[in-house]
Amino acid sequence: MGDQSFVSPEMRARIRGAVTPIALGAGKLGLTPNGLTVIGFLISGIAAGAAAAQLWLAAAALVLFGGSFDMLDGGLARAQNRVTRFGAFLDSTLDRWGEGVIYIGIVAGTSSAGFVVGAVLAAAAAVSSFQVSYTRAKAESLKLHGEVGIAPRAERLVVLTIGLVLAGLDGGLVNGARGQTWLSIALGIIVVTASITAIQRTWHVRTQLRIEEQGAK
Repeated sequence: MGDQSFVSPEMRARIRGAVTPIALGAGKLGLTPNGLTVIGFLISGIAAGAAAAQLWLAAAALVLFGGSFDMLDGGLARAQNRVTRFGAFLDSTLDRWGEGVIYIGIVAGTSSAGFVVGAVLAAAAAVSSFQVSYTRAKAESLKLHGEVGIAPRAERLVVLTIGLVLAGLDGGLVNGARGQTWLSIALGIIVVTASITAIQRTWHVRTQLRIEEQGAK
C-alpha cells in the first residue's frame, strides 16, 4: 500500500517555510507554541458552535483558521528551538479533541436541519478520524513508525472545509437543497480515506514487526 498523503513532502516543506515568518511574528507578540495550540483548540470550539447553528460558511472559515494554528505552533517551536515532549503531547491531544468537537457541532447542525444522513456521516467521519490518530499513537507507543497514509488530519480538514463551503453556498441543508449532497460527499470522502489510512497504518506496523521478528531469528 502507498503511504503518501494527498500533499507531497515537497509541498509540506514549502508550506512550513511560508508559515515560519508568521509564526515568528506571533512569537514577537508574546505568544508561545503551547499558547498557539490552545488558541487553535478554542477556535475549533467556536467552529463547532457555528456548525451547530447551521452557519456553514462561518464554520468553514473557522475550521480552516483554527487548523492553521497547527502549523503555526510547530513552526514557532522549531524556530525558537522550544520543541518539548509536553508541547508535542498537548498539540496531539488538543488536535484530536478539537477535531472531535467540530464533528459534534456538525452532528448537532445536521440533526437540527433534519438531515439524518449528514449526522450519521459526521459521526462516522469522527470515528474513522480517531482511528487514524489511535493507530499512529499505538505504533509510537511500541516504538514503531506510524505516520503513513493518504489522509492525515490536515488533509481531512481541507476536505471538510470544502464540503462546508459548498453546503453554505448551495442552499444550506434545507430539505432537497444541493448543500446536503456536497456535505455528504465531503464527509463520505473523509470516512473512506480515513478508514484506508487506518488500514495502511495497521499494515505498516505489521510489516515493521515482521521485519523485527525475522531479524531476531
